Amino acid sequence: MRDNRGTVRLVVPAVVLSALLAWPAGAAPKKPRQAKGAADPAQTGAASSATGANAAPTSAAGANAAPSASSSSPPEEHVWASCTEHIPAGATRPRVKESFPSRALSGYAAALEVTIEHGKGETVLPQGFQLQSSGAAARSLQESGFVFPDVDGGAGPTLATTAGPTGSVTKVSIPVLLLPKEPGRNRMILPPVPIAVSRASGELLTLCTEPHPVVVEDPTASTPDAKPHPNPAPRQQIEEWTLAKQLTLGALGGAVLAAIAAWLVGRWMRRPRPLPPPPPPRPPWEVALEELFAVRYAGLAKEARFAEHYDRVSDAVRKYLGGRYGFDGLETTTHEMTAILKRVQPQVSELPIILGFLEECDLVKFARFTPSDEDCTRVLDQAEHIVRITVPRELAALPPTARIPAAAGSGA
Repeated sequence: MRDNRGTVRLVVPAVVLSALLAWPAGAAPKKPRQAKGAADPAQTGAASSATGANAAPTSAAGANAAPSASSSSPPEEHVWASCTEHIPAGATRPRVKESFPSRALSGYAAALEVTIEHGKGETVLPQGFQLQSSGAAARSLQESGFVFPDVDGGAGPTLATTAGPTGSVTKVSIPVLLLPKEPGRNRMILPPVPIAVSRASGELLTLCTEPHPVVVEDPTASTPDAKPHPNPAPRQQIEEWTLAKQLTLGALGGAVLAAIAAWLVGRWMRRPRPLPPPPPPRPPWEVALEELFAVRYAGLAKEARFAEHYDRVSDAVRKYLGGRYGFDGLETTTHEMTAILKRVQPQVSELPIILGFLEECDLVKFARFTPSDEDCTRVLDQAEHIVRITVPRELAALPPTARIPAAAGSGA
């Protein structure tokens, strides 16, 4: 039945739904005031269900209006993975001014200009602009379509610091390459970029720039219905004998080079010839062993020339010790040589044997002591032993032992 009461039951739900859709987003809707003579919605639920076909268009309109109501609500705060700002306790965040172009071309770089007002003892980007390519910040920027050029390639950020009476102002220009994933016009947002600031105490602050929206145009689609440009007007061609010119220049250059080369060769041939360098001095132990070898086979003891035998053995050892340890052994007395050898570092091995040998030779030379054949052979063997135990093994090798017999009395 379509009476007056039934008509009110159909109208009231539609009015309530229209009021809800028109209410501002985020505000709690007030309970609609019921019309005079209208029934309670809870009591009219059955009638509304019965007339659902008539109310369906209104519900559809409400469904279409729902997205517009949600889009008008303020967006929630976004957490960016490209930057995490860090301000140490007790530090004040420097004043930052920044700018970024609102329009750019795809594949080209745009500059992010950042001006930072900081203290005199603070440094912006103390270690340069560093962004790990495998880190979360770089991945977030690449996913957003932004790439920083390689710093080592000459396209890194530029800094300019101006000192003031109370602080300093640093202007940083960071080039950003825009690489949208889709062709044509794209609306992109540059995520926050981290900028490090070093305080005077050594602490590091990490400042995050603001996100910047930018409209990126495709450079190949900036002109609608683009058409190819016509060819340029023809120009008069001038005949040029390129090969002949090159051959002539090459011949002249070759003649000049040949003359210079001939002059240099002639001067080099007439240069003074330096004398060959003298042979390096022989090691003192080789000379001493040869002299002792010559004394062994000179036969001085058989001829009763004992003083000469002792003199030659003593001089060979003294000259060797002087060359080995850096003093004039033939012009040094036994007392002076003893003092020198005691100061040698590292200490001379078997120093008592050397000192006893020198004293025995002095007895024969100055005290006119007459030795025997056995004494001559023994002192010669002792001299060879002194040379062998003081030779630096790491610098030179001894002559073959076959050249210097070690048997006592073999030639004396």
